[in-house]
Amino acid sequence: MFTRASEDIARLARAWLARLAGERRLAVRTVRGYGRDLDGFLDFLAGHRGGPVDRADLAGLAPADLRAWLADRQRRGYARSSTARALAALRSFLRFLERTHGIACPAARAIRFGGAKRALPRALAPPEAAALTEAAAEAGTRPGWIELRDRALLLLLWGSGLRIGEALALTRGALGPEPAALRSLAVRGKGGRDRLVPVLPEVAEALAAYCVACPWTLPADGPLFRGARGGPLQPAIVQRRVRELRAALGLPETATPHALRHSFASHLLADGADLRAIQELLGHRSLSTTQIYTRVEAERLAALHAARHPRG
Repeated sequence: MFTRASEDIARLARAWLARLAGERRLAVRTVRGYGRDLDGFLDFLAGHRGGPVDRADLAGLAPADLRAWLADRQRRGYARSSTARALAALRSFLRFLERTHGIACPAARAIRFGGAKRALPRALAPPEAAALTEAAAEAGTRPGWIELRDRALLLLLWGSGLRIGEALALTRGALGPEPAALRSLAVRGKGGRDRLVPVLPEVAEALAAYCVACPWTLPADGPLFRGARGGPLQPAIVQRRVRELRAALGLPETATPHALRHSFASHLLADGADLRAIQELLGHRSLSTTQIYTRVEAERLAALHAARHPRG
């Protein structure tokens, strides 16, 4: 990666990716995607300029260079959403260069690109979310403690609005000495931002049942959720299990672990919760990020009106 850049720029690009993963705590797939996007831009610019990209090339970027890159992506058939993400990655890298090394590139801020319309979160209806979490604990061919683990984890995502990475990063010590009595949980989210989320009694009881049944020692500073062999539980295992459950229940493909977080927000909003409170519970930096759930609720109400009104 970054083979068409100078050693200096390649080193800075790797430092930027490390910051995204470390300080900002972006998901591994997101960091990899940003790295590929930046690598593609540097490859294009190297061909455009006729040599490896160095600091002077980036500092001297003109709007015409960026428009040429965007046009090249369009010719190659990239989706607008993909190009919007690539531009966001490039801007992030250039901001990193400006803040940490004084390499300014005002051209990137001047470019406007209308990306694809942001997709609305797809939440599950309350009965669907309940069915998904309960199905995780139904007797099957898997060890009982794993069934209890999966139910506790999915209930935590739905009941407290956690991202899957946040839940899997929890330690046993976060639950305190009596998990069944847990009523709030300290969570570290994106960007290292801490927040306190409520824990419902049903969720606390599910966590306690898992802790008792887990055959592996759970030290206070060790990971709470364990895989079948005792190591930290991986997101791919959870995602695969949810795919199995939604197929068995006939739920749509949008029924994912992250959809339970969306469901948490949507169900609170539908029940009259304050948008600012939901923002705080989700750990969103900006209220505009949380406001997308108002569009979800508005569309739900419009569909309900059309279906139920005599003139609908």
